[in-house]
Amino acid sequence: MTRLLLSALLLLTVHSARAGDWPQFRGPGGTGIADAKGLPVQWSVTENVRWCAELPGRGVSSPVVAGGRAYVTAASTYRERRLHVLCFDAVSGEKMWERQLAATGPTLCHPKTSMAAPTPVTDGRHVYALFATGDLAAFTRDGDLLWYRALQRDYPDITNQVGMAASPVLAGDTLLLPLENAGDSFALGVDVKTGRNRWKTPRRRDINWVTPFVTRFRGKTAALFQTAGDITAYDTDTGEILWSYKGNHLGSIPSPTFVEDLVIVPGTPSVALRVGADGNPQVAWKSHKLKAAYASPVVYQGRIYALTDIGVACLDAATGQEIWRERLGTGFSASPVIADGKLYVAKEGGATSVIQLGDKPKILANNDLKETLLATPAIANDAIYLRTEKHLYCIAAKK
Repeated sequence: MTRLLLSALLLLTVHSARAGDWPQFRGPGGTGIADAKGLPVQWSVTENVRWCAELPGRGVSSPVVAGGRAYVTAASTYRERRLHVLCFDAVSGEKMWERQLAATGPTLCHPKTSMAAPTPVTDGRHVYALFATGDLAAFTRDGDLLWYRALQRDYPDITNQVGMAASPVLAGDTLLLPLENAGDSFALGVDVKTGRNRWKTPRRRDINWVTPFVTRFRGKTAALFQTAGDITAYDTDTGEILWSYKGNHLGSIPSPTFVEDLVIVPGTPSVALRVGADGNPQVAWKSHKLKAAYASPVVYQGRIYALTDIGVACLDAATGQEIWRERLGTGFSASPVIADGKLYVAKEGGATSVIQLGDKPKILANNDLKETLLATPAIANDAIYLRTEKHLYCIAAKK
């Protein structure tokens, strides 16, 4: 029964975005997997570019795509005090609207990141944008402001001098906010219609960048919040703890994921948990071959793919045993994504490697956009959306 229950986790629809959309960080359900076919294998700044839009400022947030529209955030001006939310037609690249906010929280951060670090989330009808300044805004798909909150003013003891980067996630009518930092640290469940708190629960005080993962447990929608010291499942309606596992050296950047009846928890080492119906998590295996860095692992057809310091590692999801390892060079911030049996790995220097998966991997192409690339790719509308330092690219095969 437990296996059947957890095998259905990734089938849960927690938002109303259409199949084929990419509504949040790492796509549908946060899995990093798209159902697209016929994506291009090769591209450049001119080849197989459906459109390219110049962005008004920096950002490391990923684009999200739903309802025929692509949304992305940016930050500009001195110390990134001006915050942008932009909407483009996903097919033509026409800019539909742009909204700007003035930062209300501090903008101090590591030079590698930005105030536009958290990825927005959409249900196809609305888009919710969180910035590292604590500014949070909800818009309709046409750009009308629904509500706005200055979280730094609501909670003045929030502090993260490196820069907050965890992304909001939707679970039905609840917007989940990971606000885990060295100061006042907590998780919020916010009503998507009003912007008001449904619940607030304290979290470990430590700098953290993990985006929550939404799943099901005991007939309830559960959100997994992970820090370096624990992974805890909360009821998304009430904030009640459903289960928790405390560990050492868990990842504070990559997100957890699921395969079959296992929760894959990135760390050093990574841990696979089997959560029984009684809510008691048991360790199924641990692996030092799956060390947590910046990128989140992705699970596909019973195998786990994770980025190492120099490339990709493929592990058997059931046992944690390594199947193969492929060198790709160095410099990875974005998480890998999968579509049509291919792994897409974006490198910080601007190139994206396309790898044919199988018992032996095959590198099909290395596609260089010649611009810093830190954001995780999005895949929707039979296209790949890549956010570089200054541009948003839509990569698609010519018809």
